[in-house]
Amino acid sequence: MKFNNSCRSSGYSATLANNILDASKPIHCLSIELEPQQKFEDKKPTGEIIAYKAWFTQSGLPPFEVKFLDSVKLPNYLAVVEFENLQAVEVSYNVYFKADGLKEVK
Repeated sequence: MKFNNSCRSSGYSATLANNILDASKPIHCLSIELEPQQKFEDKKPTGEIIAYKAWFTQSGLPPFEVKFLDSVKLPNYLAVVEFENLQAVEVSYNVYFKADGLKEVK
């Protein structure tokens, strides 16, 4: 996701995530299964899984990917979710998200 952030900080930040996402709007899960992220050494995959990724969307924003260090249980397609400790980082005008977990909002 591209985002124009006038006040950049280094590293992941909950503040940046809160500035991008609107807390008053629901976030919907687009993924039905996690995508494993492999560790790379010398530009080659090692086969070691270091994280998992899934896609989400919120009205007014393009779909965005969130990284989880541990495997999480994804809800059904388009279910409304909340993240545990959602953080974001900006790298070269691209924003990347990570979270400790998620839960379905009923």
